[in-house]
Amino acid sequence: MASTTEVPKRPYLLRAMHDWISDSKLTPHVIIDAEQAGVEVPRAYVKDGKIILNLSTSAADRLEIRNDGISFNARFAGVPHRVVVPIAAVLGIYARESGEGMVFTGDDLAPQPPPSAPSPDESRRPQLKVVK
Repeated sequence: MASTTEVPKRPYLLRAMHDWISDSKLTPHVIIDAEQAGVEVPRAYVKDGKIILNLSTSAADRLEIRNDGISFNARFAGVPHRVVVPIAAVLGIYARESGEGMVFTGDDLAPQPPPSAPSPDESRRPQLKVVK
C-alpha cells in the first residue's frame, strides 16, 4: 500500500466558503492574524493585530487562494497594495451581509492522526465527530 501525505483542510474549506458566499451574491470577507510571519497588508488598517479583507471580485484583483496562502492586489483609500497572507494567518471567512461563515482552528492546518482501532469492549454504535 502506498503511503499518502495528509493535506491541510483550511485552504480547501476557505475556497469552498469563498465560492459559496460569492455564488450567493454576498461579499466574502476574511479575518487575518496580521501579526503572523509573512503577512503583507497595509499596517495602517490593522487593529488589535487583525485585519478584515474583502475578497470579492470587485475588491480583490488577481485573487489567488492557493494551498499555501492568499494573494491579490487591492486599493486601500485609493492607494494600490499587494496583499499576501499565509494560509495559517487566515482565522475565518464570512459573508459581510449575513455574518454566515466559518472560523478556522489549528486542526484545519495539521494532518489528523488515523483513528485508533476500537477495543473489543467498546460498543459498535456509530460515533459522530464535530467538524469545524
